Amino acid sequence: MRARSWLIPLTAIAAAAFTTQASAQAMVREQKVISSAGARAMVDACTAWAERNHVTLAMSVLDWAGNLIESHAMEGAAANAIDTALLKSKSALRWRRPTSEMNKVVRSGQNLAPTFMHDFPQPGALPIIIDGEVIGSMGVSSADGEKCAQAAIDAVFKKPGTPPAP
Repeated sequence: MRARSWLIPLTAIAAAAFTTQASAQAMVREQKVISSAGARAMVDACTAWAERNHVTLAMSVLDWAGNLIESHAMEGAAANAIDTALLKSKSALRWRRPTSEMNKVVRSGQNLAPTFMHDFPQPGALPIIIDGEVIGSMGVSSADGEKCAQAAIDAVFKKPGTPPAP
């Protein structure tokens, strides 16, 4: 009888501890974050792509929350190139899709929200998606910017052996 009187409270304490631990774990999630080194490597890869393709442009990389992590303008880039890259990057992050897709949606009249939300749905930016999570975005001031951004994403985040973007 004595063992039984201790067993019930002990079981209740263990159950409460397990429930508290499980609910605390449910309140936290892991978030992938692009590092400064990763953003810089993307800018370097995009710059190399631009040089190979004889294009002068600017780029910006945002983290998952929209914070500017890295920005770069090549020598000779237009005065508005950095602003354009940043606006495109913000649009790709907000809508979680390439800005060329949003451009088509706006032009067709399917969704005009990007225009009154002060977005810039012009081709040139991609969300950075790793393992299904959007960890940031890269905007490039050129109309071919999505090719440059894809080359950068491939160079920095794709597994070895994956063919790079053209």
